Amino acid sequence: MGKPTGFMEIERQERGYAPVEKRVKGYDEFYVPLGDEDVSKQGARCMDCGIPFCHQGCPVNNIIPEWNDLVYHGDWQQALDVLHSTNNFPEFTGRVCPAPCEAACTLNITDEPVTIKTIECAVVDKGWKEGWIQPKVPPHGTGKQVAVVGSGPAGMACAQQLARAGHRVIVFEKNAKIGGLLRYGIPDFKMNKGLLDRRMAQMQAEGVEFRPNSHVGDNVNAMNLLMNFDAVALTGGAEDPRDLPVPGRELGGIDFAMRFLTQQNRRVSGELILDNLDITATDKHVVVIGGGDTGADCVGTSNRQGAASITQMEIMPKPPEVEDKALSWPDWPLRLRTSTSHDEGCQREWAVATKSFEGKDGQVTALNCIRLEWGPEGMKEIAGSEFQIKADLVFLAMGFVNPIHEGMLNSFGVEYDPRGNVAADTDSYATSMDKVFAAGDMRRGQSLVVWAIREGRQCARSIDEYLMGETNLPR
Repeated sequence: MGKPTGFMEIERQERGYAPVEKRVKGYDEFYVPLGDEDVSKQGARCMDCGIPFCHQGCPVNNIIPEWNDLVYHGDWQQALDVLHSTNNFPEFTGRVCPAPCEAACTLNITDEPVTIKTIECAVVDKGWKEGWIQPKVPPHGTGKQVAVVGSGPAGMACAQQLARAGHRVIVFEKNAKIGGLLRYGIPDFKMNKGLLDRRMAQMQAEGVEFRPNSHVGDNVNAMNLLMNFDAVALTGGAEDPRDLPVPGRELGGIDFAMRFLTQQNRRVSGELILDNLDITATDKHVVVIGGGDTGADCVGTSNRQGAASITQMEIMPKPPEVEDKALSWPDWPLRLRTSTSHDEGCQREWAVATKSFEGKDGQVTALNCIRLEWGPEGMKEIAGSEFQIKADLVFLAMGFVNPIHEGMLNSFGVEYDPRGNVAADTDSYATSMDKVFAAGDMRRGQSLVVWAIREGRQCARSIDEYLMGETNLPR
């Protein structure tokens, strides 16, 4: 695929970013895309691999070498068709996916993988610009009706696939707007929410009905769905956050990261903030506990709100800056990852545990911490390494435990797996309840957008087969 000698002649080039001093002044996306000619050159770098390991690295099994080759030869519309054949929403993954495909690229052996994510995003953005992306209305209906509960990437993918198979699909969303964590969790500077609105319009034209402010298990009776629909897909995500039960946790100013991020996203979109407490980082010393993407999003948001200082802490040791390819490739490597939010300003601490919080007048003022040593048998505290970090605001960004059981899930009576997720396999996606299916984070636990899209698509196929006895939907 591509130009046979392209990877030897053309250097890797990614899209750029607006300068830090400019982008932190607002919440707009700050990507600087490559021109068409430069994107085509990057497509030319794709090798004619005997085994394209990028397929293995991509959860939705994108047919990457083919659309790289098509972009190289200037056939952008065909490249878009190939891209859409496996991924309903490449403009989402082209912005927020960590690109395991690039880690698996053969050229990553020399740290120069094909810029797959940049090319993917360029192809779909051009498709929207040129008007190539249109609704795909099914020629006839099946008479079957499916409820999809949750409008994140799994729910949206599941709904779109089922609608295209001819089923009547109604998506129930507890929030005021559609999109799940894509709408309320991922900051606008990483993904503009107009992308969601555009896909919603396409899906509505294809027959999908969206019902926001419809909280199944609360203001929508779960049992009514079982009575009124031929199948139900549970795609509500994993929203029960991991807490930090140490002394002083009850102090004010300590909150979960997602609450902070959701509030800011609501501000940007002009929604009302319904919480009793308005959380802002302006002029405050912020500490983020947790070293993942959610923590990094808190860093970027705090910088834009004008925090006095930001510290991000991680309990695990600092990863190597360069992985050992002989041990890791083509799998996802453990190595140091620095996001654009870190580049905007942040002190990072590794191998640190929080022992307690201190406060004054009911508000947090500091964290009492200790450094850790990691060995074959796990971690141990380093005697005499205690230290304190000043804090006015602490965000817990340590991931999620499982989906929330109270309300909808307990009403349906579905069984849970040992981790507390809805029990369902990846063949049928069927739960323990007849005609109830589950996909995405609600089934697999906290994961990536690209995994959610994959599971939503595969769940739709299983539901279509369950309803019709056969299916033409792809997995």
